[in-house]
Amino acid sequence: MLKPALQLRLGQQLTMTPQLQQAIRLLQLPVLELQAQIREALETNVMLESEDEAGSLETGDTVVELPQFESAAPAQSPEVVEALPETEPADDQDWSENQITGQSDTPWSGEDHSQDFSDNSGETLQEHLTWQLEMARLNERDRRIGAAIIDAINDDGYVIEPLDEIARNLQPEVIASVDDLERVLLHVQAMDPPGVGARSVSECIQLQLRQLDPDTPGRETALQIAETYLDQVAEHQYSLLRRQLRVSEEELEHALVLVRACQPRPGSSVHSVPAEYIVPDVFVRRTERGGWAVDINPASLPRIRVNQGYASLIGRSSDHAMLRTQLQEARWLIRSLEIRNDTLLKVARCIVQRQSAFLENGDEYMQPMILKDVAEAVEMHESTISRVTTNKYMHTHRGVFEFRYFFSSHVAASDGTELSSTAIRAKIRKLVAAEDADKPLSDSRIAEILSQEGVQVARRTVAKYREALGIPPSSDRKRVSVR
Repeated sequence: MLKPALQLRLGQQLTMTPQLQQAIRLLQLPVLELQAQIREALETNVMLESEDEAGSLETGDTVVELPQFESAAPAQSPEVVEALPETEPADDQDWSENQITGQSDTPWSGEDHSQDFSDNSGETLQEHLTWQLEMARLNERDRRIGAAIIDAINDDGYVIEPLDEIARNLQPEVIASVDDLERVLLHVQAMDPPGVGARSVSECIQLQLRQLDPDTPGRETALQIAETYLDQVAEHQYSLLRRQLRVSEEELEHALVLVRACQPRPGSSVHSVPAEYIVPDVFVRRTERGGWAVDINPASLPRIRVNQGYASLIGRSSDHAMLRTQLQEARWLIRSLEIRNDTLLKVARCIVQRQSAFLENGDEYMQPMILKDVAEAVEMHESTISRVTTNKYMHTHRGVFEFRYFFSSHVAASDGTELSSTAIRAKIRKLVAAEDADKPLSDSRIAEILSQEGVQVARRTVAKYREALGIPPSSDRKRVSVR
């Protein structure tokens, strides 16, 4: 018979403290989300304040703040450390120390929206059409029908719902037949941009062609093509098309020019999508000695500190328990930001060190690198490197790249070395750009050329990389060049 008993066992387990959880969460946030998180913390925690005062605090001050956020003295050149082992020449690679050498012109604060990079200007296609509808000379009933039709227009400018369904949606407020909707639809189709309100590509092109002067050469032939023969145009069957239309080659050419000039997506000229700006987390620049220096983007860093006035009022009585809790949370947040800053800069410097050939010469010199390589170099876990490299961007003289762009798989070369898949893609792009337009290179031929250069890749691998680059197959490239 089993009896209950008490037993003592010793064991070890990893516990994620609230501080560690906060540091991990802040580590994976992109710049804009991080600023929103800090703004929220400033609004809810009285112990935090934005550092908007000039001058830095003394060393003995009890205020806790990030050293990177202190007001900078007159601009000084960053201290540079060597990226290569000590046995290498000192002027080969240079790296900046883990510090920020400047700050933004305006201090960051919770109420300052100068760092808000969202662009909300412009109007949508529906707003543009609604404005025109209100200006039209229509009665109230037709305006309500027109508003329902506009609601059924997608961002490309097409009516995506059948007219009978739109009529049912208007009931019981408005009783309208399909003929009524057809009549109002003609008013919508006469609006700007030309071609809006169409129900097919054929109708869209016809609406745009009908706005041309009747004396335009090839207009009538273009209308016939838009109505019936768009498939032949897409398949480049021009000889068959000329026989079916019974027109001269010159007349057909004029008509094709008019058709190609039409916009198959008229709504795209008006539809305004808020621009999503990329704020780089680090800047990479060349030093005077020919190396590369890495600096944190000072404009992306929240400059916060513990409120000295409130911190000095905290006593030991139980009445200040809430304030002591907020003070501890403020210190944890600032420490987490410091850890994020240090980790980000450390990983960025490691990436730049390993990909210096890419910075010098371009994509063809990208070195193979995986998360494990950086994790071993900076002595961190791969999961930490994954968080750091997600949605983080690096500004270089070659453009702005996400950290993950520098990571790629390994492809073995004939001489025993390893190549990056990014470098192979760059070689394929270069070969296609330099090919004879009349005799484009097939995937097999590209694989042979790469093999001669020491890069052993299969034809299907070339096809996969080519499709990833958005390059059409050789048959389509030849067809386009012939046209």
